Amino acid sequence: MSGTRSAPRTLLAKLCDRDNLTYRRFEEKFNQTGVHLFGHNPNNPTCGETQFRRWTGGKLIGLPASEACQILEAMWPGYTAEQLFGPPPAGDPQAPAFDLEERVQMTAREAHDGADATAAASISDNTIDELRDQVVTLARRYHSMPVVRAYEAADDLRQELERQRDRTQVPIQQQTLMILNGQTAALLAVAAFDLGYFPSARTLARAAAVYGESTRFAPLQAYADGTLAYIAYHSGEPNEALSKAKRALSYGGLGDIAQRRLHAIAARAYAHLGDIASARRAIQLSKEGSRDIRDELHDAVGGEFGFSEERLHMSNSTTALLMDDAEQAEVEASRALALLAEGTQDGQSTHVRAKAAADLAYARLLASNVEGAADALSPIWEVPADKRSTGIVVRTARIGRHLARPQYHGSQLPTELREQIEDFTRVSPPYRLGPHATLLAIES
Repeated sequence: MSGTRSAPRTLLAKLCDRDNLTYRRFEEKFNQTGVHLFGHNPNNPTCGETQFRRWTGGKLIGLPASEACQILEAMWPGYTAEQLFGPPPAGDPQAPAFDLEERVQMTAREAHDGADATAAASISDNTIDELRDQVVTLARRYHSMPVVRAYEAADDLRQELERQRDRTQVPIQQQTLMILNGQTAALLAVAAFDLGYFPSARTLARAAAVYGESTRFAPLQAYADGTLAYIAYHSGEPNEALSKAKRALSYGGLGDIAQRRLHAIAARAYAHLGDIASARRAIQLSKEGSRDIRDELHDAVGGEFGFSEERLHMSNSTTALLMDDAEQAEVEASRALALLAEGTQDGQSTHVRAKAAADLAYARLLASNVEGAADALSPIWEVPADKRSTGIVVRTARIGRHLARPQYHGSQLPTELREQIEDFTRVSPPYRLGPHATLLAIES
């Protein structure tokens, strides 16, 4: 009769029918039992659907591996592997080898053991909260720390996050730790850039982007792509920089601060390409963010992930210099320094002040105001050697090159300033620790 189901060919098939185990349910129970017997081991036996059909269809020659047999015997206590792969007995297998009470008790034990296994494969939420606090603290303290120390702290945190990720199998904990790991990779990328290690900075920024993509955390993707953009134009790849900045701006879920940062980065890329109109338009867009939209990275974490007003004006002053607009550069740099002076001492960024001061000095040099440039450089000399990052060193080196022009030869103040700059950069981490060739390529 066409609608009649064929009789099971093995006891295993008969028991699966009795217990209403479709392949998917069988696979789940098989895997859970394997974990119960052998722990979370990547070498645990598995059973694909084709193999399941062979097992239940009586098409297997011999027996599976011993571990698979142990799992099956644990799934149906009272039966051996030989019996399970043999034909069903003549008697009614609906009459189980153990009574209902024993079966209920066994089910309860299995459920409890499964819960225990899940609990053992998780970590405390307090641990995750502590790690999150450490990432936030590092991001907010980044610009007050020596560059090498910031890198070491981020790397220590990365290792601890990876250790904790290995301890949990809970999806939401894995997701949270991946986001934190991505934020830490992003901080490492910034630190590597500040030290002058551009290839490593690029690799770390890409790692952060992968974490953002894997977790669907758009703010992290955007931050990482923005970092890749400025690494690109510092590496002499302005087209790549613009491509990365545009891609970052295409993501949804970004707050005003994220948009501000990315438009400023795009403006710099346009300026490097000589597209002055687009650069000016991007600068204007960087100042127009008034949607009152926040995101969970640039706003909630902030610090290095933020992009303050003074940082925006500093960045736009550098872009103006690339466009040979000394007047706008002086306005933007002066505004950055004024905003910093209005803030608290703890909230002031040494990095931003030094970069803005260098831009202001260069803008004044372009206007042939050497004395004004010397005055603007005063904050530069106060930067401790271990905080002289790539951005500061590149800007001061540019001033040094300008002062080496023939029109300044024999003049006392330009000579003194050039010597001060040489002494300043010589002990900076990018020159002392980083690859000199990279910096020289940027400065040429």
